[in-house]
Amino acid sequence: MGKKKPGPRRSFTPQFKADIVERCRRGDRTVGQVAKDFDLTETAVRDWVKQAQVDAGEREGLTGDEQEELAALRRENRRLREDVEILRRATAFFAAGTR
Repeated sequence: MGKKKPGPRRSFTPQFKADIVERCRRGDRTVGQVAKDFDLTETAVRDWVKQAQVDAGEREGLTGDEQEELAALRRENRRLREDVEILRRATAFFAAGTR
């Protein structure tokens, strides 16, 4: 039996996610039921609910803005490390040529 190949990754608007979170918070349906109704994974819906709680200050963790900032800083840090490595190699190359 072969493994099922995953389909293309879907993306959702912040408004859609907020609507799903609101439906879960009402309490008349479980997270699993809401996920099934909208053909979503229960894990994704639970993650959206948790992130909404963090953003609202109801739970500890990084807010969405903080996560975006952290990701941007990590990208910049990686780029700067690559730049330093290039300069280090260039310095070694030119230093070897002057001897």
